[in-house]
Amino acid sequence: MRRKVLWLLLALILLSAVFALWLLHNARAMPIVQRAEIVLPFPADVPARPLTVALLTDTHLSGPDNSPERMGRIVAQINGLKPNLILLGGDYIGDDKGGATYDARASIAPFAGLRAPMGVVAVLGNHDSRSKLNRRALNGPDWQAAFARIGITLLQDGAVRRGPLAIGGLKDIYTRKIDMAGTLTAMAQVGGAPVILSHGPDVFPLLPDKASLTLVGHTHCGQVAMPFIGAIYVPSKYGTRYACGLYRDGDKAMIVAGGVGTSGLPFRMLAPPTIWLITIRPR
Repeated sequence: MRRKVLWLLLALILLSAVFALWLLHNARAMPIVQRAEIVLPFPADVPARPLTVALLTDTHLSGPDNSPERMGRIVAQINGLKPNLILLGGDYIGDDKGGATYDARASIAPFAGLRAPMGVVAVLGNHDSRSKLNRRALNGPDWQAAFARIGITLLQDGAVRRGPLAIGGLKDIYTRKIDMAGTLTAMAQVGGAPVILSHGPDVFPLLPDKASLTLVGHTHCGQVAMPFIGAIYVPSKYGTRYACGLYRDGDKAMIVAGGVGTSGLPFRMLAPPTIWLITIRPR
């Protein structure tokens, strides 16, 4: 009887190890590309031609699941999609998960290789907010300088015009007080079809019911989801309401990306790494 129990325990340990390795393999996989088409009101003074936007979020650069080499392959993957514009949704700094960790500037260094005719625009996430508990993050001006050094525009409650799009970038709603009204005003001033870039989905219910596209990450699509149930936990005050994918509410739409890195444990299950390629067509 004792021998049978020992063999059973050994089998359980081996199965657990194999399962953990499978979860790690899922986390280290190359992202799948999800696609969507959105219609927005383009300004009258621009050609009525569709454009493509690539959305990359939650890179969380740290081992054992993510590395500068993997990020280099992901950058090449995005460039191969030939998007007109690339948007970065925050959470670049990774957790200490037992592998390599990187400082703030090293965490965004791979983005220097991104290429798009309309450039690259970014916002910050909760893992990128400097605090007493997060000394690897930079303060606001240092983040601005770090992104500018690699040719990327960082928005923090501000707006910029890119082609026919008015892109409004918000501060991280989970660690900072956002200026939604000021950002919307800035978007109206630059003009264009409204695209809101934010780290997480909690901004969506705060937006007016007007034609707009909001692009976010943060949820990791649950990171570990259950069969037939989906995500069981999402770090949002709305729970799993905005866990993953495309949402519509009246005239406004939102895409919640699963991201390419992990937080906490370097595991993914039924929530693969994803990037989005969105085709925006004129109304």
